Amino acid sequence: MKTDSKRKMILGVQVVGCFFAICIIYGGFIAVKRLMKEDLVSTQSVRETEVAAVVQIEPTPVEVPIVEESFETPIRNIVYDNMTIEELAAKLDRSLNSTLTGKGYLFASKSLEYGVDPYLALAIVLEETGCKWNCSNLVKQCNNVGGQKGGTVKCNGGAYRYYATLDEGIVGFIDNLSRNYYAIGLTTPEQMNSKYAASSAWSTKVNQYIEKIKSN
Repeated sequence: MKTDSKRKMILGVQVVGCFFAICIIYGGFIAVKRLMKEDLVSTQSVRETEVAAVVQIEPTPVEVPIVEESFETPIRNIVYDNMTIEELAAKLDRSLNSTLTGKGYLFASKSLEYGVDPYLALAIVLEETGCKWNCSNLVKQCNNVGGQKGGTVKCNGGAYRYYATLDEGIVGFIDNLSRNYYAIGLTTPEQMNSKYAASSAWSTKVNQYIEKIKSN
């Protein structure tokens, strides 16, 4: 009987021991699971914080230079009759043909340089040489654009002056008007008539050419 009681007591102690062991193991499992859950939540919170920080970073604004548009009207350098030198040259060119085609700029620039009315200078050339349509042989052969006489070199041995080039002839003609007419107060066709031409109708014809040049 005593032996059976001991066995039952030992068995009871073993059962109780197993129970406590199971409780301890289960409690440990629960504790570990809770720690893992807390660690997962903590890790997720850190990630969410990092993402929020990235989202909250604002890009640095780029300064775009401001280009101011100018609507100012370009300044026109007026040289004569409310025209620029280019506009004046183009106007004179519209009255020049034959050998003198394209010489408007030279007439314009040199007339203004020598203080001569460019309309008047060109009108005399048209009257003297016929270059409104077809230039005379005086222009074609001797580069004399204004019917100038004198000079050391004569055109074909006659009374009219010879120039080596057409440009020299144009400049020489305008220089002649400046020194021998404008310089002594002869600045209109009427004032020049008796000195420049024998015909009294010369000034009338020159004035007619001036009006044609202006209207072009």
